[in-house]
Parts: sequence; C-alpha cells; structure tokens
Amino acid sequence: MGDTEAILLAALVGGAIATAIRLPPLVGFLAAGFALVPLGVEVTPTVDAIAGLGVTVLLFGVGLKVDLRSLARREVLLSTTIHTAGSAVLGAALVGVLAVAGLGAAARLDPAGWALIGFALSFSSTVLVVKVLEERNATRSLGGRTAIGVLVIQDLAAVTFLAVAEGHAPSPWAAALVLLLPTAVGLRFVLARLGHDELLPLYGVVLALVPGYWLFDSLDVKGDLGALVVGMLLASSPRAGELAKSLFTIKDLLLVGFFVSIGLGGLPSPSELLIAALLLLLLPVQALGFSLLFWWCRFRRRSAVLTATVLTNFSEFGLIVVVAAPEGMVGAEWTAILGTAVAASMVISALPIDRGERLVRLLRRVLPDRELEQVHPEDRPLDASGHDAVVLGMGRVGRAAYERLRDTYHLRALGIEADRDRCERLCADGYDVVEGDATDPEMWTAESFQHTSLVLLAMPFHGSNLHVLERLRDSGYPGAVAVVAQFDDDLEQAMTQGADTGFQLYDGAGAELADRAVIAAQVGDVDEVDEVDEVDEVGQVVEPM
Repeated sequence: MGDTEAILLAALVGGAIATAIRLPPLVGFLAAGFALVPLGVEVTPTVDAIAGLGVTVLLFGVGLKVDLRSLARREVLLSTTIHTAGSAVLGAALVGVLAVAGLGAAARLDPAGWALIGFALSFSSTVLVVKVLEERNATRSLGGRTAIGVLVIQDLAAVTFLAVAEGHAPSPWAAALVLLLPTAVGLRFVLARLGHDELLPLYGVVLALVPGYWLFDSLDVKGDLGALVVGMLLASSPRAGELAKSLFTIKDLLLVGFFVSIGLGGLPSPSELLIAALLLLLLPVQALGFSLLFWWCRFRRRSAVLTATVLTNFSEFGLIVVVAAPEGMVGAEWTAILGTAVAASMVISALPIDRGERLVRLLRRVLPDRELEQVHPEDRPLDASGHDAVVLGMGRVGRAAYERLRDTYHLRALGIEADRDRCERLCADGYDVVEGDATDPEMWTAESFQHTSLVLLAMPFHGSNLHVLERLRDSGYPGAVAVVAQFDDDLEQAMTQGADTGFQLYDGAGAELADRAVIAAQVGDVDEVDEVDEVDEVGQVVEPM
C-alpha cells in the first residue's frame, strides 16, 4: 500500500472513531496524521495538492460570506488589532522566559526570534474556525460574522508579513489587480445565469484557482489572498450563499488532506514536546483577551465568550511564518514544535460547545451583566411576547411553515433567523422575523417564550435542531415542539429526544404534487377546487409520529 492510500485509509478510520466518541471528525484526521508518523508515512504530492486546494477553496468560501462594511466595525477591526498585538507580546515574553530558563530550542533564540514566534502564535486558524462555525450553523450569527471578520484581518496581516519576510515586493503589474473590480460585474452576471447542477460548484472552484490563486500568485502576491479577494467580490451576489453551499462537501473532502498533513508534520523530541505543551498556556490568556474585548464592544457575556473560544487556537499561518523567516532567525526544530502546538490547539478548540458554556458561567464575575439598553443592538435577548408560535430557521421550509401558521391557522408567528441579510429581506416582505442565535440558552429561559404554544425547528443543520430541542426541554418549555428532518434516522432521533411531532421533508412531497396537479386539472370546477384546497391545507401539516 502506498503512502497516499495509507493516508486516506487512516483518515477514514480516524474520522469514524472520532465521530463514534462524539468528537468532530477533524480531530480524528489530526490523530491519523500523528499515528502514521512512526510508520514512516510522509505527505505525498497528491495529498499536499489536495490540502492546498482545500485551503484555497475554503478561503474563497470565506470571501463569499464577508460583508466589507463589517470589517471596519469596532468589534472586528479594533479587537483584532489590540488582540494580535497583545498576543504577540505575550507569546514573545513566554518564549523569552523559556530561553532564559535554558530550555532546549528556546535557549538558542535571540530576542528577534522570541518576537517572531510570538507573532506566529498570534493568529487563529482560518481553516478550523470556519469549519467549526459551519458545523454549528453559526457563520451568519453576530459571533460568526465577527469571528470571520477577525480572521480576514489576521490573514491580511500575515500575508503582509510574508511579503516583507520573503524579501521581494509584488510585481509592478500587481497594480492591475484593481481591474478585478469592474470584472466582478461580469463574474456576478455569469453566476446569476448558471443552473443548479454541477456547473455551479465547478464555477466556484475555477474562480478560486484562476482569477484567485493563479492570477495573484503570478504577480507575486499570496495566492490564497487572491481566492479570498475574489470571493469577497462575489459576496454581494444574490446567489453567493448558494454557491458557498454547493462548495461545502467539496471543500470538506479536500480539507481532510490539510488536517492529516498537519499531523504528518512530524513528532518533536521530548524537550520540543515540552516547549509545545508550554506554548498551549497562551490559549486561556488568548480566550480571556478576546472575551474582554468583545464584552467591551457591548456583547453579552455568552456571545463574547463563545466567539472568543472559537477563535482560541493557533493558526497554520504560524508554520508558514516560521518557514518564511529570514535564515538563521529560528532553527528548523521550531517547525515541529509549532506544528505540534497548532495541532493540539485545534483539538482543544474543536471540542463540543458545552466547554464554552462552562466558561461563560466561570466568567460571570469578570464579565458582569449589562442593562439591556447598553447591550449591542444585534445581541439583545429576543422577546416573543404577543406571539403564539416560533419558527426557528427561515429558509424555504421555515418560511413555508411560517406562512401556513399565519395564513391557515391564524397564529401570531415569529420567525428567528441567524442570517442578517435574510432577516432584512423577509422583514421588507412583511414577515415578523428577528435575527437571533437559536442555540443561546438564555433565549429559552426568557419568560416571553414560555407563553408560546408551539416551537417549530426548521434549521438546516440537524445538530442545531437537536441542540435547541435539548435546551427547550431543560428549560421546562410547556408548549409543543415540532421538528423537520431530512432523513428518517434524524427524525427518529429527534422524536426519541423529546420532540412532540415531526416531519420528514420528502414525506409530503408526492401528496403535495398530486394535490397541485388535481387543482391544475380541475380549475374550471370551483367546488372540486375548493375540496382539493382543503386537502392541500392539511397535506403539509406536521403530523404526530
């Protein structure tokens, strides 16, 4: 068996084991890489190419979700600047202490080397953070948008450093990249006219690689930055969200190579392993720093802490910074040290969200509650008073359920949606929709929600629906809870965990299609149409299981 086949097999086994013990698959991918090192398996050109392609497509997808206006907001620009500078200073100080103590590789560094390692440890992992946010369906929430904004600014800072460290300026022709701005109009035009088949994700991959990576790289500008920029140019397209979703599975598959290759970076010696472990002491300080900064920006304690914890990890950029450092500044052994620290920080950051909830409670005294009027406008608790039903997730399914509750059953329905742009569009169309994080436990302990009679869970990620279901039951919610699921086993799991009723998405599709066909065929007979309309109204009701 060749190294490539061994890597793929180990990744599959590692991911399956991690899933079985309720850990994210990427933890298993990292572990697979470490397990293969003693066997002499090395990163092959094929895996390396897959990993690079995965990172490029990921950054393109990040760009599709970036609102340029949000980058200038205080919670993004100012927090990132202060935190990056503070983290770099603390990291350099820790390395300096290890150097003075005469510990292994640290003892061979001078103050310039301390500063370089501190700077390398000041970034959060774009790959990991975006992956975790997507798994939690939180990329469009206030915390998710803020985290992505922080990552974008950090990446720009890292790319600027690399351009300086590599000792050559971008090509004089790099100024021509400004022509991408008018070109973006044509790219959005093509996107709007593509179908929903395989051409859509192929279009995204081509844009990420050609006008993104290849064009920028050929002009001596970091290629990954090009993929990010091209994605940002398409972010205003109405189909940007659909394009990002079409790339989801492709990107996840390609990123398997990235996480395994991190683990395959090599195992450090005992003294190097000790240094890597000591570097992890920076993580709680980084988490506290981000929490304080976001709280200072008027986030609620929970929002500040959970946004901070998802950003609390070391970045793959740290490895790149060390490799690109001027010759003689740091030794080659620091690649293994930082690789181990980065991998360990990713494992810690990818642990279940309950870890963050415990930290929220722990920091109650450090980050006290604020008066409602002092809280960030987008982070204030929701008020469902005056409503009979709540629909979580206002995509196509949630919107149809909302309309049925409102128009057929005359219930006062409230929609909750994490995507701010979608909220704004629905509100403009007359829907009663508010932006909110459904996984926020403080939402379900609010008195106003206890007086609603129905909660309908229609979020696109099954894990989010289960999380909210658990919160509802824990809070003693007295009303009925209905859940929509795409697969039979997901629906069965939700019913087992306490849902009162549920609906498999495709159960009613055939009946609904038949009803509409009969209506179309019998439009001339008013009585028959009325009778069929009555069937149609009942056909999509969420029935007890």
